[in-house]
Amino acid sequence: MSTGFSHMSDDGSITMVDVSDKNDTKRIAIVRGRVEMAASTLDLLKKEALPKGDVLTTAKVAGIQAAKRTWELIPLCHPLFLSYVDVRFTIDDTLPGVIVEAEARTTAQTGVEMEALVAAQVAAMTIYDMCKAVQKDIVLRDCRLVFKSGGKSGEFRAD
Repeated sequence: MSTGFSHMSDDGSITMVDVSDKNDTKRIAIVRGRVEMAASTLDLLKKEALPKGDVLTTAKVAGIQAAKRTWELIPLCHPLFLSYVDVRFTIDDTLPGVIVEAEARTTAQTGVEMEALVAAQVAAMTIYDMCKAVQKDIVLRDCRLVFKSGGKSGEFRAD
């Protein structure tokens, strides 16, 4: 009798999903989140005047590195060959803060949603780390999948 859960065996134990019978397809995932901070902190970030240096370049590198290590962090994730990872930032003065967008691509038997999620969240945490010397109450918010394509389930776009 099947449990109906992809990561659970019939006996109730956890298991890695067997993707060996799936076809390789081009897969893309895009995740977006927000880092909310005081206008004065955002101003320092824009001027590259924070004590730890270039916040967004550091956060971009951290996010890309994190995507490549997702399988080591999330116990049942498959190790994937990533053909592309990018982390992009939009400064939003009305927030005030930074919109973080991470994109991951592969041609594989399984999707890259987790890699994009990890990239976006680690980039956001890096922004926090780089800014915490001047503000401790920065908020990381609303990190979510906004687009995915490829695989059996096809395309998804968030509302």
